Amino acid sequence: MQATAKDLRFHSTELLNTVKRGEEVVISYHGKSCAKLVPIDDENEDLKTQNELFGIWKDNPQTQDVKNHVRNIRQDRFNVN
Repeated sequence: MQATAKDLRFHSTELLNTVKRGEEVVISYHGKSCAKLVPIDDENEDLKTQNELFGIWKDNPQTQDVKNHVRNIRQDRFNVN
């Protein structure tokens, strides 16, 4: 099925229902295909374990305490002199 970016914006529920039925939806933007909505199958659900870059920060000591790490990154934004 073909749909435009405008269709995606205004009719997302219908497009997702189409995908749930097993159809693929190609989204076009300015007349050119730019994205595809496809149903998730068992292969795609395991992407987290298959993708070697997923979880790249899991062993980084800076992220052991995520709240402090994010606070330190954002600190310069709020210290305006």
